Amino acid sequence: MNCHFLGTNGWYDTPAGNTTSILLESDEGFFILDAGNGIQRMDQFDTGDMPVHLFLSHFHLDHIIGLHILNKFCFGGGLVIHGPPGLKAAMSFFLNPPFTISHRDLPFPVTFHELGEKSYKKPVPFECLELLHSVTCFGYRFSLEGRTIAYCPDTGYCRNAVILGEGADLLITECAFLQGMENPEWPHLNPETAIRIAKEAGARQLALVHFDAHLYRTIKDRYAIIDEFSHDFPGLHVATDGLRLPV
Repeated sequence: MNCHFLGTNGWYDTPAGNTTSILLESDEGFFILDAGNGIQRMDQFDTGDMPVHLFLSHFHLDHIIGLHILNKFCFGGGLVIHGPPGLKAAMSFFLNPPFTISHRDLPFPVTFHELGEKSYKKPVPFECLELLHSVTCFGYRFSLEGRTIAYCPDTGYCRNAVILGEGADLLITECAFLQGMENPEWPHLNPETAIRIAKEAGARQLALVHFDAHLYRTIKDRYAIIDEFSHDFPGLHVATDGLRLPV
């Protein structure tokens, strides 16, 4: 299976990237993680008649702003939007005029699946746990093609992030802060804390995304993380828009 990084910025778009959206492409289906503006690149993939599953972590605008371009796509098997408590109310607000066309008018059926903190067996085995953020924010753990992929978006260091990443073939975490930065009132990760989570979890690979657009202004700023920390965690990747990682 492949992990495609469609958008890797946090907060807003810049020449370095679009806001966060990630595609897990597998024989078992298409699974999109968050709907920042990077979701625009989904038209590069032929989903055929397979349903597409979109997992939203929370409702900050940089994670849902791409919802207004859903009418660009032809999801022949329909779209299922999964998300934390409050999903249905949030989608009835944002996926309607005056913000965009109604989800009822999209060229494919859309259904909503509001989640709790627990494990699910369908559409594939996955687990949801709440992370440490300023609002309710879910992280996810998926089992696909015998591989485990964990996704920990906006969060500070917390035990649930370690639990989600335990033994993962690929752990994807945010990296909004620069090295050494912390802000308990606005929880996010810096590179060394993301690596700490990956080490404690025993993850095989770690991919960093959601780089604060104001702090990481260029791709070169991101690659400085590799120069500083690759010796500390050899499976470290710095994601950029368009990157494909086989898992």
